[in-house]
Parts: sequence; C-alpha cells; structure tokens
Amino acid sequence: MTANNKGSDRIILLISKKLKQLRIEKGYTSYEKFAIENDIDRKQYWRAENGANLTLQSLMKILKVHKMSLKDFFNLFDDDLQ
Repeated sequence: MTANNKGSDRIILLISKKLKQLRIEKGYTSYEKFAIENDIDRKQYWRAENGANLTLQSLMKILKVHKMSLKDFFNLFDDDLQ
C-alpha cells in the first residue's frame, strides 16, 4: 500500500467514525433505526459508517439529516484531515 492510499484510508476512517458519532449524539444507538427513520438506505448507511462506498451524494444526504453543511462537517476535524 502506498503512502497516498494509507492517507486516504485514514481520512475515510475518520469520516466514518464522525458519522457514527453524530448518529449516537442524535440519540440513535442503532444505525438501522437512524437510516430507516431518515429515509436512508440501511445498507448504504452501514457502509458509510464502516468506511466503504460513501459517495458525495450519500454524505450530503446524511449531513442534511444532521442539519450540517459539508463545510461544517469537515470543520469538525480541525487538523485531523491534513
């Protein structure tokens, strides 16, 4: 694995962990319940929280549920994404 892949993998992992954290902070212990109640495909959301198959469109849909812009979301990471 190249250094670029390791860096990308680290960023994807940080994003997926942050999505899980936001869900839990919203009071959902179950990713399935969160997905179903917010009209997000259950498998798609599971993949997003596990660092796989996250499209920008999916991320934007998830962030809309959290009433958060892309800018606000990525600002949560401070220097973690650099």
